[in-house]
Amino acid sequence: MLSTEPTDSQPSNPSLLFRIINRLRGINRLFLLAVFLPTTVAIIYFGFFASDIYISESRFVIRSPQKQTPTGLGAFLQGAGFSKSQDDTYTVHDFINSRDALQQLNQKYGLSSLYASRGIDRLSRFGGLDSDTSNEALHRYYQKKIVEVSNDSASSITTLRVKSFTAADARSLNASLLEMSEKLVNQLNERGRQDLIMFAQSEVATAEAKARAAALALSSYRNKKGVFDPEKQSALQLQQISKLQDELIAAKTQLAQVRSVTHNNPQLPVLQKRIDVLQAEISVETAKVAGGDRSLSGQAAEYERLALERSFADKQLAAALASLEQARNEAQRKQLYLERIVQPSLPDYPVEPKRLRSIVSTFAVGMICWGILTMLIAGVREHHN
Repeated sequence: MLSTEPTDSQPSNPSLLFRIINRLRGINRLFLLAVFLPTTVAIIYFGFFASDIYISESRFVIRSPQKQTPTGLGAFLQGAGFSKSQDDTYTVHDFINSRDALQQLNQKYGLSSLYASRGIDRLSRFGGLDSDTSNEALHRYYQKKIVEVSNDSASSITTLRVKSFTAADARSLNASLLEMSEKLVNQLNERGRQDLIMFAQSEVATAEAKARAAALALSSYRNKKGVFDPEKQSALQLQQISKLQDELIAAKTQLAQVRSVTHNNPQLPVLQKRIDVLQAEISVETAKVAGGDRSLSGQAAEYERLALERSFADKQLAAALASLEQARNEAQRKQLYLERIVQPSLPDYPVEPKRLRSIVSTFAVGMICWGILTMLIAGVREHHN
C-alpha cells in the first residue's frame, strides 16, 4: 500500500487549498470592484436616472460675392455668384462660443435656471455636482454641454448643434444663435462699409481743400501781378513787337530812299521822329516780355509753379472722387452673407444619452481594467514568491 504521509517533496493539501481559496477570493473581489459594480451603477444610472437630451441641428455657410470658390459645393455656390469666406466663418464660430452669445441667451431664456431644473439628473444639470453657479461655471457648462460648432474645411459649411432637455428648447436656442450670428455678420458688413466709405470721403475732403487752396493762390497771384497767363500774354506781346519791327524797317527804308533823293526834304525830320518813336516802343514792349522781375518771363516761373500745383490738386481731387465712387461700389459688392442651408430641426426623439452603448462601454472598460489588474497582481505575487 502507498503511504499517504507527506514527504519533503510533496506540499501538504491543506496549504495548497488555502492558497487557491485566497487567490479566488482576491480575483472575485477585484472583479466585483472593477467590473460588476461599475456596470451595475451604469445600468442603474442610464436605465433609470439619466435625462433625455435632445439635439437640434442647423447648417449654414458664410459667403461673399467677391471671393472665388474651389470645387465641390463651393463650385455650386459659385454658380450663384457667391463664395465662402473662411476667416469670417471662424469669427462667427468664436461668437457662438463667446460669453456675449451666452449672455444674450441667458437674458432671453434664463439658461442658468433652465439647465438647473430639478427634473434633470444631477450629473447632467448645471451646478448638479457642485454649488458653483457663477458666470464662469455657466460658460464652461455652455461650451461643454449645450453648444457644439463644427466646420467642414472642404465646403466651409458650419454645423451648429444645440443640446437641451426638451425638443422645443433645443430648436429655440439654435434659432436664436443663428439670428444673433446673422446680426453679427450684418454688423461686420456695416462697419466695413462705413470704414471704407469714410476713408474715401476723408481723401476727397483733403483733395478738395488742396484744390481750393491752389486755385485761390493762383487767383491771388494773378490779381497781385496783373497777369492772366504769362505764356499767352508773351505771345501777344511778341506779335506786337514783330509788327512794330516791321513798321520800323519800313520807316528806315523810306528814310533812306528820301535821303538818297534829296538831303533837304522836309519829310526827313518826320521820318526820323517816327523811327525814334518805333524804337522806343519796341524797347518798352520788349522789356515787358523779358528784362526784369516785373516782366512776363520773370513772372512765368512762379505762375507755372502755381498752375502746376492747381493742376495736380485738380487731378488728385478727380482721383479721390473716383476712389469714393469705387469704394461705394466695393462696399456693396463685398457684403457677407450668412446663408442657412439647413434650418434648426425639431428633434423627434432624444439622441443622447446612448444608454446601451454606455453600459456596454462601461462593461468593456471594466473587463479590460480587471484583466490588466489581474495580470499585474499575479506577476507581483509570483515575483514575491
